[in-house]
Amino acid sequence: MSFGAYFWAQAMRLALSQIWANKMRAGLTALGIIVGVASVTAVIAALTGLKSKVLNEFESIGANRLFIFPNRPDNAPRNLYPWEKIRLKPEEAAAIRDGCPHIKAITPVTELAIDVEFGVKKVEGISAVGIWPDWHQTDNRQVMIGRQFSQVDEDSERQVCLINDRAIEELELPPDPVGQNLTLGGRRFLIVGVVETLQSRMFGMGTQETEVFIPFSVAAKLQSPGYFIMNHAITTEPNVSEEAKSEVTYVLRRMRGLKAGEPDTFQVEAIEQYVQQFTMLATAITAIAGGIVGISLLVGGIGIMNIMLVSVSERTREIGLRKAVGATPTAILLQFLLEAVTICFVGGAIGVGLGEAMALALSLIPAASLAEASVPWWAVVLSFLFSAGVGVVFGMWPAVKASRLDPIEALRHE
Repeated sequence: MSFGAYFWAQAMRLALSQIWANKMRAGLTALGIIVGVASVTAVIAALTGLKSKVLNEFESIGANRLFIFPNRPDNAPRNLYPWEKIRLKPEEAAAIRDGCPHIKAITPVTELAIDVEFGVKKVEGISAVGIWPDWHQTDNRQVMIGRQFSQVDEDSERQVCLINDRAIEELELPPDPVGQNLTLGGRRFLIVGVVETLQSRMFGMGTQETEVFIPFSVAAKLQSPGYFIMNHAITTEPNVSEEAKSEVTYVLRRMRGLKAGEPDTFQVEAIEQYVQQFTMLATAITAIAGGIVGISLLVGGIGIMNIMLVSVSERTREIGLRKAVGATPTAILLQFLLEAVTICFVGGAIGVGLGEAMALALSLIPAASLAEASVPWWAVVLSFLFSAGVGVVFGMWPAVKASRLDPIEALRHE
């Protein structure tokens, strides 16, 4: 073994022997680091789990989705941009479908509250949504029982409807309701299919609501003049959302006769935008929350510095004796510094273990939406590095103080 390796091994052995000789004090000293690391680890795990949950929900919605809705320009007077001028129209959706190569499917969507009856059962204010057949693609809502809407349903204005599985319960329909008739706003509609209820899964919150879907052409006749329309669309690929937005913007501006320099009277948003914005926000929140909780690590570091200063004072004669027999200031400094770093490192390891246990506990809470809470590898590495850094920073002053003691004065110390 080389001299350098022997020197480090001896310094580590002496540091560990001193820690072992004062186990209770070392444990209490490390407590601040343990609590700090465990808190930071648990917070990061919770935020990471929440981020994964939300991103998975976005992914289930579809990263290639676009939403197109009317939008009055900022600070624009209403007389220049009345509602009739900015509202979307069905023919605009058709123009987008035919004139945008990067749009795979599109549907106008309009919603109205309507009373629904089945037999003696009546439910007021049910949401009836008018859609095109492409809605099955744009919203990824496939039928569980029966069939989808067809283009014939739309073109012929058939009084047919789709319901979700929650409607079967609320309206007390048979388990297979296809072929049954519902009365919507006084009109009889034939149930042709059942779609799965998705609202209850969105971000782990919300209630299951009864939904009824009817052909858009039928819904338009039931609506009042100037009714609200928005468009749901999907692109051919998730990575062409910007190209698709440009195409949609061009088509709508041309149809609306907007000249160069005039603001858009509509807005096109992509799910991908929201994913990127949420990712940036989640990263910032994680950093801020981790920093706030990490203040406890600084408190733990101050405690270590105080204890190490007390240790230097208690072991002044020992330091003097070691210097008298030839120990160098570097050896003294290294011993005390290694003691501080070791306490912090062990405390960090225990803290990470407690943080993992807290993350597991969080993942088991049914209503917390944190089933994916876990400690990322970078948080473990950062915890150990930060713990060692705290030991170096807060252990340096006591170590330097010990290394600079005059051996003669130290031997006289009582």
